[in-house]
Amino acid sequence: MAANDIPVIDISSLSVDTGERLVNAVHEWGFAFIKGDNTGFAAEAIDHIFELSKIFFQSPVKEKERCAITANNRGWSSMQVETLDPTTQKKGDLKEAFNFGEFVNGKAQQPMPQALVGYDKDIDGFAAQCRNLCMQLLRLFALGLKRPSQPGLEILGPNLEWTSVPVWPRGTEHEPFPPILVNVGDLLSYWTNGFLKSTIHRVVFPPDIEKADRQSIAYFCHPANDTRLTAVPSDLIAQTNASSDRKQGDMTGLKVLTAEEHLRRRLAATYGWDRRLEAVD
Repeated sequence: MAANDIPVIDISSLSVDTGERLVNAVHEWGFAFIKGDNTGFAAEAIDHIFELSKIFFQSPVKEKERCAITANNRGWSSMQVETLDPTTQKKGDLKEAFNFGEFVNGKAQQPMPQALVGYDKDIDGFAAQCRNLCMQLLRLFALGLKRPSQPGLEILGPNLEWTSVPVWPRGTEHEPFPPILVNVGDLLSYWTNGFLKSTIHRVVFPPDIEKADRQSIAYFCHPANDTRLTAVPSDLIAQTNASSDRKQGDMTGLKVLTAEEHLRRRLAATYGWDRRLEAVD
């Protein structure tokens, strides 16, 4: 089974059928491609954001270091600073990143690198589109989980083999821009008692394209910090856990974390902040 088999879900219709197909895809893979007229993105806007990204990452290291990432998870992290799977990785991830926090009245609430000065509204507008899309996806997850409504990438596939994730999956080559790749991640997996899969993934550089640049723009949708991550009240989740001898992600009897506590644990593991504190002590 290849990553080319990751389903491409058209979310133009916010229906139960669409929600079920999305849930089935991420239940198996932890990932899904989405497309549709209502994603809210235009090819020109995506091209513009990628151009800003390229300008920033090609800027001098000294300029980027002025905005180095801090414990609030905002700023630039250099190559191999992040370690997303410290239990199995000997070296940090082969990537650098720049994390944005919130914008207030179109202005960033963090130091901005010189390469991005004057583009606050552009980045804030793009983030707002990402958030709107996240709200649509959460509604689809709610429909697919059958719960009541309320006011250079590789992945470790279901067969436990590493498979490449294409930028343009089969059948989308003639679209104005690639379908958007959705990754459930640890928090949503935790929140659904492991039913929605958080899939291990990595970025690799094949030897024949070692010097080529690879860009991606990720938007992380996160609950309010004080949200308690009690398991989503879903009959589907309850039935699956009840019928399985191995209750993947079962949190019964464990302390219920808040969204902030969960994030801080993941950041500490990713950046090794706990280990750095121990070294200082």
